[in-house]
Amino acid sequence: MPGGPEEPKRTGARSSKDTLSSAEKRRKLMSRVMLAILAGGVVAHTLYLGREWEADELKEKRLRLEDAPATRWARTAERFSDLFDYFNKPAFPELLPPPFPPPHGKPYTLVLSLDDLLITSTWDRQHGWRTAKRPGLDYFLAYISQFYEVVIFTSQPSWTADPIVSKLDRYNFFISHRLYREGTRSLNGSIAKDLSYLNRDLSKVIVLDTHPEHVRLQPENAIILPKWKGDPNDKGLIAVIPFLESIGIYKPADVRPILQAFEGKDVAIEYAKKEAEAKARHVEEWKAKTKGPPPTYLEQKRKEAQHQYQEEQKYLRDNKEQLEKLLEQEQQAMAAMVPSNLWEAIDQISGKPKVPANATATPGTPATPATPSTTPTTPTA
Repeated sequence: MPGGPEEPKRTGARSSKDTLSSAEKRRKLMSRVMLAILAGGVVAHTLYLGREWEADELKEKRLRLEDAPATRWARTAERFSDLFDYFNKPAFPELLPPPFPPPHGKPYTLVLSLDDLLITSTWDRQHGWRTAKRPGLDYFLAYISQFYEVVIFTSQPSWTADPIVSKLDRYNFFISHRLYREGTRSLNGSIAKDLSYLNRDLSKVIVLDTHPEHVRLQPENAIILPKWKGDPNDKGLIAVIPFLESIGIYKPADVRPILQAFEGKDVAIEYAKKEAEAKARHVEEWKAKTKGPPPTYLEQKRKEAQHQYQEEQKYLRDNKEQLEKLLEQEQQAMAAMVPSNLWEAIDQISGKPKVPANATATPGTPATPATPSTTPTTPTA
Protein backbone atom coordinates (compact mmCIF):
# COMPACT_ATOMS: atom_id res chain seq x y z
CA MET A 1 0.00 0.00 0.00
CA PRO A 2 1.48 3.34 -0.93
CA GLY A 3 2.65 5.33 2.12
CA GLY A 4 2.48 2.28 4.48
CA PRO A 5 5.39 0.84 6.57
CA GLU A 6 7.86 -1.07 4.54
CA GLU A 7 8.02 -4.79 5.43
CA PRO A 8 11.48 -6.21 6.19
CA LYS A 9 12.84 -8.25 3.38
CA ARG A 10 14.42 -11.67 3.99
CA THR A 11 17.74 -12.23 2.34
CA GLY A 12 17.92 -15.98 2.99
CA ALA A 13 20.92 -15.70 5.37
CA ARG A 14 20.77 -17.48 8.79
CA SER A 15 20.50 -15.31 11.94
CA SER A 16 23.49 -15.36 14.32
CA LYS A 17 21.04 -15.57 17.27
CA ASP A 18 20.07 -19.11 16.35
CA THR A 19 23.64 -20.23 15.75
CA LEU A 20 25.72 -21.70 18.65
CA SER A 21 29.37 -22.32 18.51
CA SER A 22 30.69 -25.81 19.14
CA ALA A 23 32.05 -24.75 22.59
CA GLU A 24 28.66 -23.40 23.64
CA LYS A 25 26.98 -26.59 22.47
CA ARG A 26 29.39 -28.66 24.58
CA ARG A 27 28.78 -26.49 27.65
CA LYS A 28 25.03 -26.81 27.23
CA LEU A 29 25.29 -30.58 26.83
CA MET A 30 27.51 -30.89 29.91
CA SER A 31 25.06 -28.80 31.96
CA ARG A 32 22.23 -31.13 31.04
CA VAL A 33 24.36 -34.19 31.83
CA MET A 34 25.33 -32.80 35.25
CA LEU A 35 21.73 -31.94 36.07
CA ALA A 36 20.70 -35.46 35.11
CA ILE A 37 23.46 -36.97 37.29
CA LEU A 38 22.47 -34.74 40.21
CA ALA A 39 18.81 -35.66 39.87
CA GLY A 40 19.74 -39.33 39.65
CA GLY A 41 21.90 -39.02 42.75
CA VAL A 42 19.08 -37.38 44.71
CA VAL A 43 16.66 -40.12 43.69
CA ALA A 44 19.17 -42.87 44.50
CA HIS A 45 19.97 -41.35 47.92
CA THR A 46 16.29 -40.96 48.71
CA LEU A 47 15.71 -44.62 47.89
CA TYR A 48 18.75 -45.55 50.01
CA LEU A 49 17.37 -43.60 52.99
CA GLY A 50 14.24 -45.74 52.85
CA ARG A 51 16.11 -49.06 53.22
CA GLU A 52 15.33 -51.51 56.00
CA TRP A 53 16.73 -50.89 59.47
CA GLU A 54 20.05 -52.48 60.42
CA ALA A 55 20.81 -53.82 63.91
CA ASP A 56 23.75 -51.46 64.49
CA GLU A 57 21.72 -48.50 63.30
CA LEU A 58 18.86 -49.27 65.69
CA LYS A 59 21.32 -49.66 68.54
CA GLU A 60 22.89 -46.29 67.78
CA LYS A 61 19.47 -44.62 67.58
CA ARG A 62 18.37 -46.39 70.81
CA LEU A 63 15.31 -47.86 69.12
CA ARG A 64 13.74 -51.29 69.13
CA LEU A 65 12.65 -52.74 65.80
CA GLU A 66 9.00 -52.75 66.86
CA ASP A 67 9.22 -49.05 67.83
CA ALA A 68 11.12 -47.87 64.74
CA PRO A 69 9.27 -46.35 61.72
CA ALA A 70 8.11 -49.22 59.52
CA THR A 71 7.20 -47.72 56.12
CA ARG A 72 9.74 -46.68 53.47
CA TRP A 73 8.63 -43.05 53.59
CA ALA A 74 8.79 -42.99 57.42
CA ARG A 75 12.30 -44.50 57.38
CA THR A 76 13.36 -41.92 54.77
CA ALA A 77 11.97 -39.04 56.84
CA GLU A 78 13.61 -40.35 60.04
CA ARG A 79 17.04 -40.72 58.44
CA PHE A 80 16.73 -37.37 56.65
CA SER A 81 15.97 -35.58 59.93
CA ASP A 82 19.07 -37.17 61.48
CA LEU A 83 21.20 -35.19 59.01
CA PHE A 84 20.17 -31.98 60.83
CA ASP A 85 19.94 -33.44 64.35
CA TYR A 86 23.60 -33.14 65.35
CA PHE A 87 23.18 -30.01 67.48
CA ASN A 88 19.94 -31.29 69.04
CA LYS A 89 21.56 -34.29 70.73
CA PRO A 90 23.48 -34.50 74.03
CA ALA A 91 27.17 -33.70 74.00
CA PHE A 92 28.15 -37.35 74.51
CA PRO A 93 26.56 -40.64 73.39
CA GLU A 94 26.92 -41.96 76.98
CA LEU A 95 26.42 -39.33 79.66
CA LEU A 96 27.50 -41.51 82.60
CA PRO A 97 30.45 -43.88 82.99
CA PRO A 98 29.70 -47.61 83.27
CA PRO A 99 28.17 -48.51 86.65
CA PHE A 100 30.21 -50.24 89.30
CA PRO A 101 29.65 -54.01 89.36
CA PRO A 102 27.83 -55.49 92.37
CA PRO A 103 28.25 -55.40 95.28
CA HIS A 104 30.09 -52.07 94.94
CA GLY A 105 27.51 -50.22 92.85
CA LYS A 106 23.97 -49.20 93.79
CA PRO A 107 21.29 -51.26 91.99
CA TYR A 108 19.09 -48.24 91.16
CA THR A 109 19.71 -44.77 89.75
CA LEU A 110 17.78 -41.74 91.03
CA VAL A 111 17.86 -38.75 88.67
CA LEU A 112 16.99 -35.46 90.38
CA SER A 113 16.14 -32.15 88.79
CA LEU A 114 17.55 -29.04 90.45
CA ASP A 115 15.39 -25.95 89.95
CA ASP A 116 12.03 -25.94 91.74
CA LEU A 117 12.71 -29.41 93.18
CA LEU A 118 15.86 -29.09 95.33
CA ILE A 119 16.31 -25.32 95.23
CA THR A 120 14.49 -22.19 94.20
CA SER A 121 15.94 -18.89 93.04
CA THR A 122 14.47 -15.41 93.45
CA TRP A 123 15.59 -11.97 92.32
CA ASP A 124 14.94 -8.51 93.70
CA ARG A 125 16.54 -5.14 93.14
CA GLN A 126 17.97 -4.97 96.64
CA HIS A 127 19.75 -8.37 96.82
CA GLY A 128 19.88 -9.58 93.20
CA TRP A 129 19.69 -13.36 92.74
CA ARG A 130 19.29 -15.47 95.88
CA THR A 131 19.05 -19.27 96.04
CA ALA A 132 17.22 -21.15 98.80
CA LYS A 133 17.68 -24.82 99.68
CA ARG A 134 14.53 -26.91 100.14
CA PRO A 135 13.73 -27.98 103.71
CA GLY A 136 14.99 -31.49 104.45
CA LEU A 137 17.29 -31.60 101.41
CA ASP A 138 20.42 -32.50 103.38
CA TYR A 139 18.67 -35.42 105.06
CA PHE A 140 17.07 -36.50 101.77
CA LEU A 141 20.40 -36.74 99.92
CA ALA A 142 22.28 -38.38 102.78
CA TYR A 143 19.60 -40.95 103.49
CA ILE A 144 18.42 -41.89 100.02
CA SER A 145 21.99 -42.25 98.68
CA GLN A 146 22.20 -45.52 100.64
CA PHE A 147 19.81 -47.08 98.14
CA TYR A 148 20.44 -45.13 94.93
CA GLU A 149 23.14 -43.82 92.68
CA VAL A 150 22.12 -40.16 92.86
CA VAL A 151 22.44 -38.09 89.67
CA ILE A 152 21.69 -34.37 89.47
CA PHE A 153 20.37 -33.58 85.98
CA THR A 154 19.56 -29.92 85.45
CA SER A 155 18.69 -27.81 82.43
CA GLN A 156 21.04 -25.10 83.70
CA PRO A 157 24.46 -24.79 82.05
CA SER A 158 27.37 -26.16 84.04
CA TRP A 159 28.98 -22.79 84.86
CA THR A 160 25.88 -21.64 86.79
CA ALA A 161 24.72 -24.95 88.29
CA ASP A 162 28.00 -26.58 89.32
CA PRO A 163 28.76 -24.17 92.20
CA ILE A 164 25.25 -24.77 93.57
CA VAL A 165 25.55 -28.56 93.37
CA SER A 166 28.97 -28.39 95.04
CA LYS A 167 27.40 -26.65 98.02
CA LEU A 168 24.65 -29.29 98.28
CA ASP A 169 27.27 -32.05 98.70
CA ARG A 170 30.46 -30.39 99.89
CA TYR A 171 32.54 -33.57 100.24
CA ASN A 172 31.06 -35.52 97.29
CA PHE A 173 29.61 -38.19 99.59
CA PHE A 174 26.05 -38.45 98.29
CA ILE A 175 25.80 -37.15 94.70
CA SER A 176 27.44 -39.61 92.30
CA HIS A 177 27.19 -37.66 89.03
CA ARG A 178 26.19 -34.24 87.71
CA LEU A 179 24.62 -33.55 84.33
CA TYR A 180 23.89 -30.11 82.94
CA ARG A 181 22.32 -28.38 79.93
CA GLU A 182 24.97 -29.97 77.72
CA GLY A 183 23.44 -33.38 78.39
CA THR A 184 19.90 -32.47 77.30
CA ARG A 185 18.22 -32.76 73.91
CA SER A 186 16.34 -30.13 71.95
CA LEU A 187 13.02 -31.37 70.56
CA ASN A 188 10.91 -28.91 68.62
CA GLY A 189 12.72 -26.08 70.35
CA SER A 190 12.20 -27.30 73.92
CA ILE A 191 14.48 -29.15 76.34
CA ALA A 192 14.17 -32.88 77.01
CA LYS A 193 16.21 -35.18 79.25
CA ASP A 194 16.64 -38.36 77.23
CA LEU A 195 17.33 -41.16 79.71
CA SER A 196 18.46 -43.49 76.93
CA TYR A 197 21.77 -41.60 76.93
CA LEU A 198 22.44 -42.31 80.62
CA ASN A 199 24.21 -45.63 79.97
CA ARG A 200 21.94 -47.27 82.55
CA ASP A 201 19.27 -49.98 82.50
CA LEU A 202 16.03 -47.97 82.34
CA SER A 203 14.21 -50.63 84.36
CA LYS A 204 16.33 -49.43 87.31
CA VAL A 205 16.04 -45.64 86.76
CA ILE A 206 13.68 -43.23 88.56
CA VAL A 207 13.43 -39.53 87.74
CA LEU A 208 12.09 -36.84 90.06
CA ASP A 209 11.19 -33.69 88.15
CA THR A 210 8.75 -30.79 88.22
CA HIS A 211 8.45 -30.30 84.42
CA PRO A 212 6.56 -33.07 82.56
CA GLU A 213 7.96 -31.86 79.23
CA HIS A 214 11.51 -32.53 80.41
CA VAL A 215 10.79 -36.26 80.80
CA ARG A 216 8.31 -36.69 77.96
CA LEU A 217 10.55 -39.22 76.19
CA GLN A 218 10.41 -41.66 79.13
CA PRO A 219 7.34 -40.70 81.21
CA GLU A 220 7.14 -44.25 82.57
CA ASN A 221 10.34 -43.59 84.54
CA ALA A 222 9.23 -40.27 86.03
CA ILE A 223 7.59 -38.97 89.18
CA ILE A 224 6.31 -35.43 88.66
CA LEU A 225 6.24 -33.41 91.89
CA PRO A 226 4.74 -29.95 92.45
CA LYS A 227 7.17 -27.07 92.18
CA TRP A 228 8.63 -25.76 95.41
CA LYS A 229 8.10 -22.00 95.65
CA GLY A 230 10.18 -21.34 98.76
CA ASP A 231 7.80 -22.37 101.55
CA PRO A 232 10.05 -22.86 104.65
CA ASN A 233 7.58 -25.39 106.10
CA ASP A 234 7.49 -27.59 103.00
CA LYS A 235 7.73 -31.36 103.53
CA GLY A 236 7.21 -32.51 99.94
CA LEU A 237 10.73 -33.84 99.49
CA ILE A 238 10.80 -35.70 102.79
CA ALA A 239 7.34 -37.17 102.13
CA VAL A 240 8.52 -39.07 99.05
CA ILE A 241 11.35 -40.84 100.93
CA PRO A 242 9.25 -43.84 102.14
CA PHE A 243 8.23 -44.67 98.56
CA LEU A 244 11.79 -44.48 97.22
CA GLU A 245 13.04 -46.33 100.28
CA SER A 246 10.63 -49.22 99.74
CA ILE A 247 11.88 -49.71 96.17
CA GLY A 248 15.46 -49.77 97.43
CA ILE A 249 14.53 -52.35 100.09
CA TYR A 250 12.28 -54.69 98.09
CA LYS A 251 14.37 -54.38 94.89
CA PRO A 252 11.77 -54.92 92.12
CA ALA A 253 13.02 -56.17 88.76
CA ASP A 254 11.45 -53.20 86.93
CA VAL A 255 10.44 -49.92 88.56
CA ARG A 256 8.34 -48.68 85.62
CA PRO A 257 5.15 -50.67 86.29
CA ILE A 258 5.26 -49.46 89.90
CA LEU A 259 5.62 -45.83 88.84
CA GLN A 260 2.84 -46.16 86.30
CA ALA A 261 0.52 -47.44 89.05
CA PHE A 262 0.94 -44.05 90.77
CA GLU A 263 0.62 -41.99 87.58
CA GLY A 264 -1.46 -38.86 88.13
CA LYS A 265 -1.57 -39.37 91.90
CA ASP A 266 0.23 -37.87 94.87
CA VAL A 267 2.90 -40.53 95.35
CA ALA A 268 3.61 -39.67 98.99
CA ILE A 269 -0.05 -39.82 100.07
CA GLU A 270 -0.98 -42.90 98.03
CA TYR A 271 2.04 -44.86 99.19
CA ALA A 272 1.43 -43.89 102.83
CA LYS A 273 -2.08 -45.37 102.49
CA LYS A 274 -0.74 -48.60 101.02
CA GLU A 275 1.95 -48.94 103.69
CA ALA A 276 -0.64 -48.33 106.43
CA GLU A 277 -2.88 -51.03 104.92
CA ALA A 278 0.03 -53.48 104.75
CA LYS A 279 0.93 -52.70 108.36
CA ALA A 280 -2.64 -53.30 109.48
CA ARG A 281 -2.74 -56.67 107.71
CA HIS A 282 0.58 -57.62 109.27
CA VAL A 283 -0.70 -56.74 112.75
CA GLU A 284 -3.92 -58.70 112.28
CA GLU A 285 -2.03 -61.77 111.10
CA TRP A 286 0.25 -61.73 114.12
CA LYS A 287 -2.54 -61.01 116.55
CA ALA A 288 -4.07 -64.32 115.53
CA LYS A 289 -0.79 -66.05 116.45
CA THR A 290 0.88 -64.12 119.23
CA LYS A 291 0.21 -61.25 121.59
CA GLY A 292 2.60 -58.73 120.07
CA PRO A 293 3.56 -58.36 116.39
CA PRO A 294 7.24 -57.93 115.51
CA PRO A 295 8.30 -55.14 113.14
CA THR A 296 7.64 -55.72 109.45
CA TYR A 297 10.44 -56.41 107.00
CA LEU A 298 10.17 -52.83 105.75
CA GLU A 299 10.43 -51.47 109.30
CA GLN A 300 13.49 -53.62 110.03
CA LYS A 301 15.27 -52.40 106.89
CA ARG A 302 14.22 -48.83 107.60
CA LYS A 303 15.78 -49.07 111.06
CA GLU A 304 19.02 -50.34 109.52
CA ALA A 305 19.05 -47.48 107.01
CA GLN A 306 18.43 -44.93 109.75
CA HIS A 307 21.34 -46.37 111.71
CA GLN A 308 23.58 -46.16 108.63
CA TYR A 309 22.55 -42.53 108.12
CA GLN A 310 23.44 -41.67 111.73
CA GLU A 311 26.82 -43.38 111.42
CA GLU A 312 27.64 -41.41 108.26
CA GLN A 313 26.66 -38.13 109.88
CA LYS A 314 28.80 -38.95 112.92
CA TYR A 315 31.76 -39.68 110.64
CA LEU A 316 31.33 -36.31 108.89
CA ARG A 317 31.18 -34.48 112.21
CA ASP A 318 34.17 -36.29 113.71
CA ASN A 319 36.36 -35.82 110.62
CA LYS A 320 35.22 -32.39 109.50
CA GLU A 321 38.64 -30.78 110.07
CA GLN A 322 40.50 -33.48 108.13
CA LEU A 323 37.94 -33.43 105.30
CA GLU A 324 38.24 -29.66 105.03
CA LYS A 325 42.04 -30.01 104.85
CA LEU A 326 41.76 -32.60 102.07
CA LEU A 327 39.29 -30.42 100.19
CA GLU A 328 41.64 -27.43 100.47
CA GLN A 329 44.59 -29.52 99.25
CA GLU A 330 42.56 -30.72 96.26
CA GLN A 331 41.52 -27.17 95.38
CA GLN A 332 45.13 -25.96 95.66
CA ALA A 333 46.33 -28.81 93.46
CA MET A 334 43.71 -27.98 90.83
CA ALA A 335 44.61 -24.27 91.01
CA ALA A 336 48.29 -25.12 90.52
CA MET A 337 47.44 -26.87 87.26
CA VAL A 338 45.78 -23.77 85.79
CA PRO A 339 48.21 -21.88 83.48
CA SER A 340 48.96 -18.34 84.65
CA ASN A 341 49.83 -17.01 81.20
CA LEU A 342 49.64 -17.84 77.51
CA TRP A 343 53.06 -19.49 77.40
CA GLU A 344 52.23 -21.92 80.19
CA ALA A 345 48.98 -22.79 78.40
CA ILE A 346 50.96 -23.54 75.20
CA ASP A 347 53.41 -25.68 77.20
CA GLN A 348 50.51 -27.68 78.68
CA ILE A 349 49.00 -28.28 75.26
CA SER A 350 52.34 -29.46 73.93
CA GLY A 351 52.80 -31.80 76.91
CA LYS A 352 55.63 -29.93 78.58
CA PRO A 353 55.38 -30.23 82.40
CA LYS A 354 54.75 -27.08 84.37
CA VAL A 355 57.76 -25.95 86.45
CA PRO A 356 56.78 -24.96 90.02
CA ALA A 357 57.22 -21.31 90.87
CA ASN A 358 59.55 -22.11 93.78
CA ALA A 359 61.85 -24.38 91.74
CA THR A 360 65.49 -23.25 92.00
CA ALA A 361 67.24 -26.01 90.05
CA THR A 362 69.74 -24.79 87.47
CA PRO A 363 69.45 -25.90 83.82
CA GLY A 364 70.70 -29.43 83.36
CA THR A 365 70.45 -30.24 87.08
CA PRO A 366 67.44 -32.30 88.20
CA ALA A 367 65.39 -30.67 90.92
CA THR A 368 65.47 -32.31 94.34
CA PRO A 369 62.10 -34.02 94.99
CA ALA A 370 60.14 -32.84 97.97
CA THR A 371 60.25 -35.04 101.04
CA PRO A 372 56.91 -36.83 101.41
CA SER A 373 54.97 -36.04 104.54
CA THR A 374 54.75 -38.75 107.12
CA THR A 375 51.38 -37.52 108.37
CA PRO A 376 48.51 -39.64 107.01
CA THR A 377 46.04 -37.66 104.93
CA THR A 378 43.33 -40.26 104.46
CA PRO A 379 40.63 -40.07 107.15
CA THR A 380 39.98 -43.27 109.03
CA ALA A 381 36.35 -44.29 109.31
